[in-house]
Amino acid sequence: MPRIFTGLEVPEALREDLASLRGGLMSARWMEPEDYHLTLRFVGDVDERTANEIADLLYAVRKRSIEVTLTGLGAFGGDRPRSIYVAVKQTQPLMDLQAEHERIMRRVGLLPEPRKFAPHITLARLGRDATARTVADWLALRGLFISRTFIVPSFVLFSSKESVGGGPYLVEETYPLAA
Repeated sequence: MPRIFTGLEVPEALREDLASLRGGLMSARWMEPEDYHLTLRFVGDVDERTANEIADLLYAVRKRSIEVTLTGLGAFGGDRPRSIYVAVKQTQPLMDLQAEHERIMRRVGLLPEPRKFAPHITLARLGRDATARTVADWLALRGLFISRTFIVPSFVLFSSKESVGGGPYLVEETYPLAA
């Protein structure tokens, strides 16, 4: 069964900039730069028929290319941090694209995504020994994160092997957005 999700790819030049943030946190498993992405809708493990149906329905998405703005660094997990990410500005075009992906997944019979969409790019997954203090210190040292904006001309259907997360991710299909 394939494990799939939809998302936006990060341009190569920006991946290199984000990769320069790696290091300095002992408990971190850093993502490989080629695996940086913004997840629109995680699907998970599905049978081949469902994966193919999703792939076909995604061709019906008719949205314009969108501008994506990175706004800063953060961590998920509060007192028990589990990942470090780059936050992405919630623009209406981005939210509309994500909502369309959610509708498609519901159409094929998947349950609704229980978590509120919080657009981000994961940089690292954190081990159990990560503390709120060490993560806060790491974030503080990188507090001068410069916002960056890029245009997204397409979205992607990704697959991954079953693992603890973090890639490698494979592009199964690319879906162009209108200029």
